[in-house]
Amino acid sequence: MVVPSLKLQDLIEEIRGAKTQAQEREVIQKECAHIRASFRDGDPVHRHRQLAKLLYVHMLGYPAHFGQMECLKLIASSRFTDKRVGYLGAMLLLDERHDAHLLITNSIKNDLSQGIQPVQGLALCTLSTMGSAEMCRDLAPEVEKLLLQPSPYVRKKAILTAVHMIRKVPELSSVFLPPCAQLLHERHHGILLGTITLITELCERSPAALRHFRKVVPQLVHILRTLVTMGYSTEHSISGVSDPFLQVQILRLLRILGRNHEESSETMNDLLAQVATNTDTSRNAGNAVLFETVLTIMDIRSAAGLRVLAVNILGRFLLNSDRNIRYVALTSLLRLVQSDHSAVQRHRPTVVECLRETDASLSRSNVRAMMQELQAFLESCPPDLRADCASGILLAAERFAPTKRWHIDTILHVLTTAGTHVRDDAVANLTQLIGGAQELHAYSVRRLYNALAEDISQQPLVQVAAWCIGEYGDLLLAGNCEEIEPLQVDEEEVLALLEKVLQSHMSLPATRGYALTALMKLSTRLCGDNNRIRQVVSIYGSCLDVELQQRAVEYDTLFRKYDHMRAAILEKMPLVERDGPQADEEAKESKEAAQLSEAAPVPTEPQASQLLDLLDLLDGASGDVQHPPHLDPSPGGALVHLLDLPCVPPPPAPIPDLKVFEREGVQLNLSFIRPPENPALLLITITATNFSEGDVTHFICQAAVPKSLQLQLQAPSGNTVPARGGLPITQLFRILNPNKAPLRLKLRLTYDHFHQSVQEIFEVNNLPVESWQ
Repeated sequence: MVVPSLKLQDLIEEIRGAKTQAQEREVIQKECAHIRASFRDGDPVHRHRQLAKLLYVHMLGYPAHFGQMECLKLIASSRFTDKRVGYLGAMLLLDERHDAHLLITNSIKNDLSQGIQPVQGLALCTLSTMGSAEMCRDLAPEVEKLLLQPSPYVRKKAILTAVHMIRKVPELSSVFLPPCAQLLHERHHGILLGTITLITELCERSPAALRHFRKVVPQLVHILRTLVTMGYSTEHSISGVSDPFLQVQILRLLRILGRNHEESSETMNDLLAQVATNTDTSRNAGNAVLFETVLTIMDIRSAAGLRVLAVNILGRFLLNSDRNIRYVALTSLLRLVQSDHSAVQRHRPTVVECLRETDASLSRSNVRAMMQELQAFLESCPPDLRADCASGILLAAERFAPTKRWHIDTILHVLTTAGTHVRDDAVANLTQLIGGAQELHAYSVRRLYNALAEDISQQPLVQVAAWCIGEYGDLLLAGNCEEIEPLQVDEEEVLALLEKVLQSHMSLPATRGYALTALMKLSTRLCGDNNRIRQVVSIYGSCLDVELQQRAVEYDTLFRKYDHMRAAILEKMPLVERDGPQADEEAKESKEAAQLSEAAPVPTEPQASQLLDLLDLLDGASGDVQHPPHLDPSPGGALVHLLDLPCVPPPPAPIPDLKVFEREGVQLNLSFIRPPENPALLLITITATNFSEGDVTHFICQAAVPKSLQLQLQAPSGNTVPARGGLPITQLFRILNPNKAPLRLKLRLTYDHFHQSVQEIFEVNNLPVESWQ
């Protein structure tokens, strides 16, 4: 006996009545079999009922892909009941990944031009939900016509569809630009709200639209002033605030239009002050409007008094009992610290008080607020906050350090308290800072020696201490530092401490490398016998770590064969230039100096003598050097020598670099090298830089190439890109392309930025031709 097919209501009751997951699957499998049979039989009367049941099954998470073609048949039907279910199915079962979605383009075009409002609404909703770029290009003229239809129902849906089209295909901005000015005069709430959203999307994606709509700033100001003073309609008021959704949307548009534009900012200054002072803050709706007002004031070229008013509003938010409001206030104040520091300082006690909050998000949001309180907080904060707190302290110390000694003490405190949680560049920054403060060398080496003697578990601290002892070990033994208590240290204690670091199971390979190099440098700074150092170096010549083994073998060779050169090779390191504003200025000055010196003749004789000195150094013997023959300065002699030279092919032209990604200050650049000995191999260096105000963490870059190519990804140099142009992350890609096929690259980036997870997937199709031909 064949069990009849269930109605939709009966199917829902039976599924809800299933006591186990197995019973539910059994009911659904049986009904799906009936639905398949009905689709095969081609029953046109009950097709929409079968598809409605299938859509319910799809919403429960079960496969329903076999109903895609039935959606197309129902959309093409002339009955409204069929179209309604067909369009709903298209929105749920079709997307850009399925080619079948392109088959409904003609049906949507016909329905949009029929003039039946319910059908037009269904078609517009479907297009705005799953319309691809191809569909948007084909149907943009029909949607443009509907923007000026008499029916508010159709116009509202057409505006929302236009927003989707602009997001999919930004070049369609010119199509929807003319109707927007007329739509701004509408009194219908849905149409006006949709129009403001459409103009916002146009301004964000088109500079021409941004210039065009700056002319309507007075009109937008008038609309918002009317909302604040007289209201729009009581049905759209929430908690006594007149239409907060429309107010927020207008404020966002004004923020875009007033950014970096003096005239527009001046036009909206009085209105922003009126909104900021007259909005009720006893309800969340008023707080939302007020927060958008503050963001607008911060982004445009507002008056100084208005910016102080915005900071005071955020200060009132900090006193709110709602933690969410206090969190957004803290994050907003963080953006204002640089531009309005004095205004933010008035709320310093309230900001510091937030450090004692049990809510982790409030503690994390102001890690740069006060150094003294942060250092105390660092000692007792939860482990998951230590990385953010340590990073904030280091950044604040670098920007606002009053003296170098205070800067060094602050970083040492962080390394001692939370050394394992600091950023990757903390070691390099501190060694550069100590190297540039010559008057603090003795002080620094003694502080680091004491810290190392107490704790060797904090690896960044151990690395800096080992570097400093190796560079300035003679100052440590001299004991002539008057700034701290006298400390008597002998050579054996220093060597024993470094050997302890080498032998510790907590030491990383990089830390052992620092310690071994420090021992080697002490061999030129200590007055005693170097036999102990030579023994340690020779022992690590058979270390399992290849890097440490190579370093030990080279040091041992220096002892045995080139002992007369050891003092010169192991002398103190010169000051290393670092990235930053000061480095940029110094580079600019050196570039100008180089340009001034270009006109001067280049002496050739000193270069020759330097070459001979270099040959002497490399050969190791002074009497066996063969000096190069003297070249005849006459043109004829030069030609003879030129003809005697072997014919060397010119080096290949360099491949230009390529910027492939930029978002909120995060940039990704590609540089290319094709080794001459292996033209089929392409080396791509990925360089990730960060010019924003927040660190980029957990950075991962993945790549894919066509099957005809071979790709090998090397390990990246790190996973954190420091803020404000800090040390970038580099990663090497090795691509083998023996057939010289056109190169395409697909990249996937994942990282955390401003406490938000970001994932970007994009293709790079504009790679230089020199990289693969």
